[in-house]
Amino acid sequence: MELEAVFAEIERDKAQLGSDLVILVHHYQRDDVIRFADFRGDSLQLSRVAAEQREAKYIIFCGVNFMAETAAMLCAPSQIVVQPAGDAPCPMARMATVEEAEEAWSALTGVWGDDLVPITYQNSTAALKAFCGRHGGAVCTSSNAERLFEWALSKKGHLIFFPDRWLGTNSALALGIPETQIALWDPDDPESSLEGAQDAQVVVWNGYCNVHVGFTVEHVRAIREAYPDAKIIVHPECPVDVVQAADAYGSTAGIIRYVEQAPPGSTIAIGTEINLVGRLAQEHPDKTVVPLARSLCGAMYRTNPANLRDALHACAVGEPIHVVQVDPETTRWANMALERMLGL
Repeated sequence: MELEAVFAEIERDKAQLGSDLVILVHHYQRDDVIRFADFRGDSLQLSRVAAEQREAKYIIFCGVNFMAETAAMLCAPSQIVVQPAGDAPCPMARMATVEEAEEAWSALTGVWGDDLVPITYQNSTAALKAFCGRHGGAVCTSSNAERLFEWALSKKGHLIFFPDRWLGTNSALALGIPETQIALWDPDDPESSLEGAQDAQVVVWNGYCNVHVGFTVEHVRAIREAYPDAKIIVHPECPVDVVQAADAYGSTAGIIRYVEQAPPGSTIAIGTEINLVGRLAQEHPDKTVVPLARSLCGAMYRTNPANLRDALHACAVGEPIHVVQVDPETTRWANMALERMLGL
């Protein structure tokens, strides 16, 4: 009954705000938050939606910090972006700081000169996106990482990718770049990293997603034993051996399409965040959809109906809380990196 009362308050304030409000919700959010979404999607989809919302005064972003930052940079200055949880930091985004990126850039350009392009995953801070924008680079998502790698390598002979080693490695391998041409940059050991990168074409940062790094080949084997006819699809943030052991890999949007397009009666095991897997199972009762293993994103889980209610009520009375802002200089250069991605 208490939860139903919270739902009622959310509906009341949502109705009061009307066209002044848009609620964006990432696929990894819990169902009792998803139910209030005006738009739901992955990071690329929601970035595009945020950029299109020119009428709404308030944009409520139910996701993690870097997503709300991107929305704030793409929206008009008069619009207010609110993150209900207040602070929901993506652990991966914190694994690459601008200071560390500058150190790596200085070392690598000392070897390769101007023959280097930086690419950062959407799952990074606004400051790191701005770093890439200043140095002629771009942002990518898991949907278009391979395309952005091709773009970068058509311009220069080398690229450095922040902050996810597995998305970077899987993308490079998919383009036919041999493992011997892919080097790992460990910000805690720059000297050894530089030595290992001397002959590389692609340098990937030593970061990872807590949700996807936990999937293993043993999980794949267990699913194949339990469900002999199952198809296994995983996210490209998974380790290379897991991606190679699966039947397919894809971004969040790609995984959803895979399930939608599978014939009735199919069995599909998915290696990604458990809230999305559970929702796909509910939405496709004609198919058997199971998790490769249970993996929850704690940062996404910080958003709940109670703090969504509080955020909406604050907007309804004209006193918004948990407002997300990015300074103009960072916005300028980060948007340049984002625009290079969106332009492709």
